[in-house]
Amino acid sequence: MSSSVCLQQPQFVPAFIKEPKLKLSLEVRESRSLTIVYCKGRMVCRDEANALLDKVSDVLSRTRQVVIDLSGVESIDGAGLGELVAVLNYANARGCMVKLAAPNRLVYSLLKITKLTSLFEVHSTLGAAVAEQPAVLASAQC
Repeated sequence: MSSSVCLQQPQFVPAFIKEPKLKLSLEVRESRSLTIVYCKGRMVCRDEANALLDKVSDVLSRTRQVVIDLSGVESIDGAGLGELVAVLNYANARGCMVKLAAPNRLVYSLLKITKLTSLFEVHSTLGAAVAEQPAVLASAQC
C-alpha cells in the first residue's frame, strides 16, 4: 500500500515587492575638519556598497577625515567589505583618513576574520572615533 504526501509549494514574492530598492541609508554630518557618515541597514549587494563609495568620495572632496559609523549596520557581505576597502584606497590616494566606528559584533567579527582591522582604525564607539572633535559629536544624533 502506498501513500502519497502532497507538499504545498512555497509562495515567492518578487524581491522588488518585498524589500525597498536600497537596503542601506546614509546620513552625513559635516564640520570643517571631520565628516561622519552614519550607515543604517544592510551593507550587502552591489548597489548599497556603491552608494557608500559614492557618498564618501563626494565627502572627501571637502574634508580630510571621515568616520563611518557602522552602529546601524545589521549585516555586511563581501561586496560591502570590498567597498570599505575601496573607500580606504580612495581616501589614502587623496591623503585623507577613514575610521570605522561602532560596528556590531557580527560586523566586527567579519572585519577581524578578513583582517580589515589591520587596515582600518576601528573604534568601539563613535565617541572614541571622534574624541579629538567633540563639537561634531555634540551636534550629531547618535
